[in-house]
Amino acid sequence: MSIEATYSVGVAENKNSKFRRSMEDVHTYVKNFASRLDWGYFAVFDGHAGIQASKWCGSHLHTVVEKTLLEDETRDVRDVLNDSFVLIDKEINSQLQGSSGCTAAVCVLRWELPDDIPADQVELGQHKRKLYTGNVGDSRIVLFRNGNSIRLTYDHKASDILEMQRVEKAGGLIMKSRVNGMLAVTRSLGDKFFDSLVIGNPFTTSVEITNEDAFLILACDGLWDVIDDQEACELIKDYTDPNEAAKNLVRCALERGTTDNVTVMVVFL
Repeated sequence: MSIEATYSVGVAENKNSKFRRSMEDVHTYVKNFASRLDWGYFAVFDGHAGIQASKWCGSHLHTVVEKTLLEDETRDVRDVLNDSFVLIDKEINSQLQGSSGCTAAVCVLRWELPDDIPADQVELGQHKRKLYTGNVGDSRIVLFRNGNSIRLTYDHKASDILEMQRVEKAGGLIMKSRVNGMLAVTRSLGDKFFDSLVIGNPFTTSVEITNEDAFLILACDGLWDVIDDQEACELIKDYTDPNEAAKNLVRCALERGTTDNVTVMVVFL
């Protein structure tokens, strides 16, 4: 396997001062994640009711994921993401003052051995690259594969029928597409005053990365409110610099009139 990085990362963000007085988005990128060559950790967090929760996740969630991952490397990474999200949710609620919360969209990109070949018989170049994702709320991860956008996340909104049923079963009310008339997302990290109504368990996916995969877009809803998955991919498919690609998506979101903070991370594969 080549020692050169097989991916490149670009990030762009804008407070959107026309509509927002503060920036509550946070992003994190860890190269050679878990001290493993060419692994990567990528994440965006969109805060609400303050930036405390998103800052906490930006500073701590990757260390929780790494620790949980290395405790038992045979575990499914999707289970690791679930446990890490739940743990960080508890940390925020017990250690931070106030009632801030945040959405989260997280990727772990790593190399793995083939399932059908004994470890002592694996040859150079036979490793496979796997991508694992987890999200709560409406921050989103989109994969551009063979000209098509593939959404790897689930928008946990109070307007979603499945989430609506879950909240109501837990004793909550959905009013004007908001939990108890206040919060538009039904899953987040933090938001302690919503107790069991708004949970931290993520939607998770796993996918093998192939030569048909061009890039990933991780972004908060400041982008997705005004640009859909396929169009976002089309807007940057001819770029060669991930930073310029991310800047273009932020610029387009602002031009389309988004009223939120905008954070975009692009990972060329």
